Amino acid sequence: MARLFEKISYKQFKKDICDEIELYNGYILPKRSTKYSAGYDFFSISDFTLKPGETRKIATGVKVKMNEDEMLMLLVRSSMGFNFNVRMCNQVGIIESDYYDNETNEGHIWLKIQNEGNKDYIVKKGDAICQGIFIKFLTVDNEEIIKNVRIGGTGSTNRKGI
Repeated sequence: MARLFEKISYKQFKKDICDEIELYNGYILPKRSTKYSAGYDFFSISDFTLKPGETRKIATGVKVKMNEDEMLMLLVRSSMGFNFNVRMCNQVGIIESDYYDNETNEGHIWLKIQNEGNKDYIVKKGDAICQGIFIKFLTVDNEEIIKNVRIGGTGSTNRKGI
């Protein structure tokens, strides 16, 4: 299977973000900055300012396809935490392979960040806002067969009838 980033459909983009085809066509999919970068930088699709103490939910417009035994870890970029004291609210985001194209939100990846610093954190369209790292994971040998399948988006594996 292919491992790749894709844009969400324009229909999902209109539902989650706005009805601006130019914005949809113009935003950047995640990519690595250097030959040996472990993380794929995710880029902001719009300008915003995060004031001290403020929290913001950010749409990326991105979904990811990967192998069944892989996950994508979303992490704050070092410079955001170190230089500005900006953090991801969940500290580490975990995206599993079955999140892709789920019926609730197509697997649209969102971030939630908080400015714990003492000055405005200014983001321009195209600035890197987090990084994603693919990780292969293992399961125990004596695990019972799991028949549940994901039918929803964020938080759905904690609900009945997944």
